Amino acid sequence: MFDLKVINSVLGELEEVRGIPREKIIEAIEAALATAYKKEYGKKGQIIRAKFDIKTGEVEFMQVKVVVDATRVIFDEEEIPGEGDERTYYNPEQHILLEDAKKIKRNAVLDDEVVFPIESKGDYGRIAAQTAKQVIMQKIREAEKVSVLGEFGAREGEIVSGTVQRIERGNIFVDMGRATGLLPYEEQIPGEHFAQGERVRAYLYRVEESPRGVFLRLSRSHPKFLEKLFEAEAPELQNGAIVVKAVAREAGYRSKIAAQALDTHIDPVGALVGQRGVRVSTVMSELRGEKIDVIEWNEDVKKFIEEALSPAKILDIKLDDEMKTATVHVSESEQSLAIGKGGQNVRLAAKLTGWKIDIQSAKGEELATAEAKTDNIE
Repeated sequence: MFDLKVINSVLGELEEVRGIPREKIIEAIEAALATAYKKEYGKKGQIIRAKFDIKTGEVEFMQVKVVVDATRVIFDEEEIPGEGDERTYYNPEQHILLEDAKKIKRNAVLDDEVVFPIESKGDYGRIAAQTAKQVIMQKIREAEKVSVLGEFGAREGEIVSGTVQRIERGNIFVDMGRATGLLPYEEQIPGEHFAQGERVRAYLYRVEESPRGVFLRLSRSHPKFLEKLFEAEAPELQNGAIVVKAVAREAGYRSKIAAQALDTHIDPVGALVGQRGVRVSTVMSELRGEKIDVIEWNEDVKKFIEEALSPAKILDIKLDDEMKTATVHVSESEQSLAIGKGGQNVRLAAKLTGWKIDIQSAKGEELATAEAKTDNIE
């Protein structure tokens, strides 16, 4: 029935290539054989187990009976248990009374299992063989799913890469090897395009299990993608010498990132920008030229808001702590910089700081307002 050379070859491949332990596959084979045997020859209620010897190819079948107390079972099938009656119907194919179990197994106790060897029939038939094959494939898929979930679950919150498998209605399906990644249209950077077979990097923000397999939810517009790109370029961020306190993004156009140095000897802005701007340039290149403002985080809210509105120069800031609103006055020459094209600069500053920001002229005229919708990622 079994070609041991083929089985061992398959087991080796599954273990090496797909990361499925050999023991899991053998368990699947044993479960399949037991299922096929019971379907072909078993009786109602029987508990059948199989033991497969990978070295010889021999199979042993066993019937398992659970030890029960005579006072806790119902022997008469016509008896109807009353409310609160915890007794179960006695099935001689599934149960064995404690007094009988002790004749076979001296130290038997309730709920123990007593194993009886049963005849190993050589011909399982076409239906049994097909059943065994189906169960084996199901068990292999289940074991592989667990393996994939473990592998990619550990990588959730990291940057991953794969190749574009196909594009459907703007959604990009990415071949990640043992799983498929989904980069939805709304998680892409506006204006960027990928071709089939092209390499793509993205932020893995969620791992999902579905009947069709494991799906990886990817994003290139997520604020964390920006942070992780900087982490790959700046060792100071990797080793914890500096930390990212907040990120605000309008993917594909402009972002602001605020960093704080835990080591007083390190300039957090310089660490992210890099010598001659090489680090920030590398990140901008990955983001298709997205402009990035790197600023230093400050506990002083006024100073932090002032930094967040850079490159504009601020005249003064008044805070309303109760409403969490900052009224910012700027000179006429700095108004366009403070507000930004289409209000982008003040909008990102509000996201970065978590404060509603009102931009006013030096005379107190209302110029622009941005709500505190924050992408902070502490």
